[in-house]
Order: sequence, then C-alpha cells, then structure tokens
Amino acid sequence: MNTIHLEIVTPEGLIFSNDTKMVVLPGSEGEFGVLPGHASLVSLLRVGVVDIENVDGTHDAVAIDWGYAKIDENKIVVLADGAVYVSGNTESELAQSIEKAKELVSSMSDRNGIFATALSRIENAARAK
Repeated sequence: MNTIHLEIVTPEGLIFSNDTKMVVLPGSEGEFGVLPGHASLVSLLRVGVVDIENVDGTHDAVAIDWGYAKIDENKIVVLADGAVYVSGNTESELAQSIEKAKELVSSMSDRNGIFATALSRIENAARAK
C-alpha cells in the first residue's frame, strides 16, 4: 500500500508522526490534499485543521494556528507555531482536547470565515471519533 509519512512539529516538540493514506492541509490559498507521490513543494499554512486519513481508513485531526508544510513524494513535514491533536480515550479527554483546539484557533481569529470553518472542522473531527 502506498503511504506518505506525516510529521507535525511545534516549538514544544513532535505532535504527530505516522504513515498516512492522505492528508488535507489548510493552505494559505485554500485547503489542498496530499497523496503519496505528490510533487515537491513548500506551502504557507493558515489557521485550520489538518485532516489525516490513516492507513486503516480512520481519520485524525490536528488544529494548527499557522505554519509551513514541506512536501515531497514520501513525506510531509508541518512546522506549526501551535498545534493541538484532537484525541482522547474518554469523552472527558476528547472534550478537553476539543476545547484546547478551539482556544488555539480563536487566538488567530482575525478572519471570521476561516475561524468559523476551522471550528466546524474541529467539531466534525470529534464527532467522527
């Protein structure tokens, strides 16, 4: 199976590292998907949600405030100023990570449309869990 490795890194450390089927990134000009074998590029990222399709077909979500993505055929490296991995083993843990993601996104809410879209994506990602 073709996979592409994703790493999301902040100044605090590694947030996510795994092989994936596909990743959707919040680019500065709009969302874009990355599949294995993608052409090399570097992109500015805006506030939003990194939608990760795992090898088993499940999805993960990481909210970011802004950053850069370096993409090549086999690997995506996201360098973000801030990021929150939306996850949890219990309802309480999941609610707590959603709240942290909303706080991160709202700190960058200078564009109301982007802010509303990012909040919607965070809540949808949580419902999918």
